[in-house]
Amino acid sequence: MQDHPDGTDSERRDFLRDSLALGSAAAVSGIAPVSAAFAAGSDAPEKKELRIGYVPLSDCASVVIAAARSFDSKYGIRIIPSREASWASVRDKLASGELDAAHSSMACTWASAGRRPTWRC
Repeated sequence: MQDHPDGTDSERRDFLRDSLALGSAAAVSGIAPVSAAFAAGSDAPEKKELRIGYVPLSDCASVVIAAARSFDSKYGIRIIPSREASWASVRDKLASGELDAAHSSMACTWASAGRRPTWRC
């Protein structure tokens, strides 16, 4: 291995330069997929029904209104809102797989990720 005068590894630098050139050429020519949004060539949703948990407060309106007014049908899914009694219930059901998604407070997000915020969920 040779070092550049600034102390960097020339092989690593050459590898990165060549990788960038190859990736750019593949993307421009259409060889490599530019977007990996479609799984196996389908744009259908993975699940047809989504259970979304929420605690009945005013900020949960987006979930409830989307389900009530069928905003979800445009995307080929059905939202099933699941009213929960507490943030801890939302967290536990999300962790166990009973819920697919949740509208929750930031404290619950941190708590479910294993962080230790100064507040409790």
